[in-house]
Amino acid sequence: MTPTLIGRWQTRTFLLATIGLLVSFLFSTGLIGHAPGTVYYWVLLYVWGFGLCWDILYHQLQQFMWDHDWPGLFQFGAAIVEGLFLAGAVRWIGLPGTELAAAHLDLFALHYSLVWIADYLASWVVMRLLFPRWRFRGGEWIGRWSI
Repeated sequence: MTPTLIGRWQTRTFLLATIGLLVSFLFSTGLIGHAPGTVYYWVLLYVWGFGLCWDILYHQLQQFMWDHDWPGLFQFGAAIVEGLFLAGAVRWIGLPGTELAAAHLDLFALHYSLVWIADYLASWVVMRLLFPRWRFRGGEWIGRWSI
């Protein structure tokens, strides 16, 4: 599948609004980690918001690939860059709602990693099994497609 920019945005939104919220719920209730609270939802919101911007860059970089696709290894590298960027923003800029994450970067790293791994596995396994046409629509969920 070669995702379109709109497909990237729709897939990111869908996965974070389902899988990401589920993982964040486990942290926010204290089932995982030692600091329950709403900070995990704020972090998820920033992952989504900054991710929409990152997707513009990724989509442009994709155009230089011979097949215009983004290999899984590149996704892993992008996750590391996104995580470091967000950790830096939380720590040094102090994004609203993330004071607890700045104080506990270990929990931030664990939360971010589990959300990313769950979304990655869902996009590479679950999505392809449950929604086979999603792949052939460039990752788009909403739109007009030919029958």
